Amino acid sequence: MAEQKIISLKTKRSVDFYDITAEIETYVNENGMQEGIVLVYTPHTTAGITINENADPSVRADIREFIERKIPHQDYFSHAEGNSPAHIMCSLFSVSETIIVHEGRLVLGTWQGIFFCEFDGPRDRRIIIKGIES
Repeated sequence: MAEQKIISLKTKRSVDFYDITAEIETYVNENGMQEGIVLVYTPHTTAGITINENADPSVRADIREFIERKIPHQDYFSHAEGNSPAHIMCSLFSVSETIIVHEGRLVLGTWQGIFFCEFDGPRDRRIIIKGIES
């Protein structure tokens, strides 16, 4: 079983997407994984992990624009911290992704990348990576 790794990330915007594909690939290489799965998880209630296009940054901008318009702050939210939209965004995305490793490489589509999703930044965040070899 591969070692668990924690990545620290300092986000810069209230809502943003950070490509972490290279960090996950490095983890696979450093652990010598050939076959198995990698779990990428973030232990936050206002952040997420997703897989989407990484070739054109305008896709991330479009997603950010869409969710900010569809889930704006509303006066009727009762959560004391005032970040209910971030909690909703987190629930609509996910806090983890599982990626297959085959022949020492992540199995991703041609245009896919792995992203950390910030919904309540800027903040200091953690991403936990755990590989399970088969």
